[in-house]
Amino acid sequence: LLFEIALSFIRMAKNIRKSPDQIRERLDALPVPLQLAEMGCEIYTDYQRSLAYRGSVDFDDLIILALLALESDEEFLERLRYRWPYVLEDEAQDSSLLQEAILAKLVGDGGNWVRVGDPNQAIFETFTTADPRYLREFIDREDVINKTLSISGRSTPSIIHLANHYTEWTKNHHPVIEVRDALQDDPRIKPTLPDDPQLNPEDDPNQIYLIYTNYTSQDEISAVADSLTRWLPDHEDWTVAVLVPRNKRGKDLGEELKRRKVDYDDSLLRTTSKTRHSAGVLGHILAYLSDPGSNKKLIKVFKHWNLISEQGEKNNDRTKKTIALLQKISHLEDFISPDPGKDWLEELDMQSKDSEIFEILIEFREEVRKWQASVLLPIDQLVLTLAQDFFSEPNELAMAHKLAILLRQASNSNPSWRLPQLTEELNVIARNERKFLGFSAQDSGFDPEQYKGKVVITTMHKAKGLEWDRVYLMSVNNYNFPSGVGDEGYIAEKWFIRDKLNLQAETLAQLETAFSSNDYDWYQEGDATKRARIDYVRERLRLLYVGITRAKKELVITWNKGRRKNQQVALSFAELGSIWERYLNYLVEH
Repeated sequence: LLFEIALSFIRMAKNIRKSPDQIRERLDALPVPLQLAEMGCEIYTDYQRSLAYRGSVDFDDLIILALLALESDEEFLERLRYRWPYVLEDEAQDSSLLQEAILAKLVGDGGNWVRVGDPNQAIFETFTTADPRYLREFIDREDVINKTLSISGRSTPSIIHLANHYTEWTKNHHPVIEVRDALQDDPRIKPTLPDDPQLNPEDDPNQIYLIYTNYTSQDEISAVADSLTRWLPDHEDWTVAVLVPRNKRGKDLGEELKRRKVDYDDSLLRTTSKTRHSAGVLGHILAYLSDPGSNKKLIKVFKHWNLISEQGEKNNDRTKKTIALLQKISHLEDFISPDPGKDWLEELDMQSKDSEIFEILIEFREEVRKWQASVLLPIDQLVLTLAQDFFSEPNELAMAHKLAILLRQASNSNPSWRLPQLTEELNVIARNERKFLGFSAQDSGFDPEQYKGKVVITTMHKAKGLEWDRVYLMSVNNYNFPSGVGDEGYIAEKWFIRDKLNLQAETLAQLETAFSSNDYDWYQEGDATKRARIDYVRERLRLLYVGITRAKKELVITWNKGRRKNQQVALSFAELGSIWERYLNYLVEH
């Protein structure tokens, strides 16, 4: 929690372009101390000092420095304006104050600035610097030509109807008036015209399933897995995704599908673990190369190599027998680089006993010899050489390149380090003891069409911009999608904090108070927590909208009672049921 508070404070401080010294000066001038802001300022001061000591900048510094360059060098700015006479900004609803300022500088007063965005899909602003109000204010300017793009060929007319009436209910009938601005219902989504090259899928209202069974957490997973198991065999040429509120829920579903031997992909969900796995693979190989007499380390390398080889399977009998043989080698050099007449493999006579295992061991030995010969290379070149044999996906190879650079920097900073010490650097990442930003399949463009007949599991946030034939939305209860009505739980309000204060919100409110010129804006404890609840409800209303509009042909929504079995169906989900019932009755009558 302290890490999250510090991160929010530092990012917000940089977004409003305030240095630690400026914040310190303002806090010292206040009549009473703001303790959370005091804490944030101390951490911010130490953080900036550590960056300066290393001669480094972070991502937010890069944004500030880019804007500073445009503000301080008119000639440079004019060159860029000449180079880029048109600026097209995508996902403009996720723009931040500084990003908007940079683009405004680039285009100037008479420039051509095309901003493409949908405020209804602003789902990333909670405790970030993104805010959809910047786009809304831009749209409302008198000098802006507003073009609405309301026609969509993605979904069936029934799914479009559900989404449209959901936005209408939110804007006009949500019981909490403060959140009615979360979604705009003008313009409404319109299906394509008959002569459009991208027609909507054929409509079938019976393919929308709003399931209000009050499942336990595990029962919901079982129900979704049952549904997928029945549905998949007859839809091998369809795309399907299960969208969850958080990674943990997706991981639990993946384990259930794995148990049932249902093919699934969670690369969008598990980028962190993918990074740790790749670091672990490279770490195991380097660990063996630094200790080439270890059977145990060689066997770990074999397991990784065997999985990516054509013969490789994790637990088949041939693999188990091969590993059992490797465990029995008393001197590895008699297998890897034997002296004449001392070849362990020839003495086993495996060629006559089991030719398949013999061929596997021969091939593996050649690979090991090649890797051992590579240890003379500099560490970064060694890692890249090994990566070519163990990775094939672009994101894996890109991530291996990042790891290679990391190890090269470590080697340059510590000239006495050898393979064991450099290997430990990878192990720290593999054990998740150091944050390391890797690459996901999404970085190179995730294409759902490449996963037909395979279940894609991801979060609703990461699904934005993607689409599938059939979509499941899970865990739509009043904890994951609160309404602001009654005593609902909020994820940012920790039970162990006094009065359930949202400390991130309270800290940012104190920072805002320090620079407020209005005496009436003085900080009142608890007000920021209440405002954060409203902001969170707004975001979750939009998140459900994004989830609904990912579906092309079929949509399934479920909910569960939560871990403590005290959650209720989300108010927004309950309203979807009313909307859908009225629509079905209308179809029957007409």
